[in-house]
Amino acid sequence: MIKCTLMLEYENPEKATLVEKSLKPDNEFFIRTRVEGNVVVAEAEAGSISSSLLHTIDDFLACLSVAERVGEMKSMKFGEGQ
Repeated sequence: MIKCTLMLEYENPEKATLVEKSLKPDNEFFIRTRVEGNVVVAEAEAGSISSSLLHTIDDFLACLSVAERVGEMKSMKFGEGQ
């Protein structure tokens, strides 16, 4: 069995929770995620390091990138006229 664990550290637990919640709908059956303090832990496993495991991790990282950008946009403060 091949296991892959990703540990993604954020500046605070709130941001980690926001990112983890954003990822859950896309990866519920393929990658398990949880928050430990300010770290999102993502775990996947497969019988071998096949293209499907690599594809799953690649897809997860793409979703992560979007979740992080959305989180950054939510935390922006816009001034008047912007």
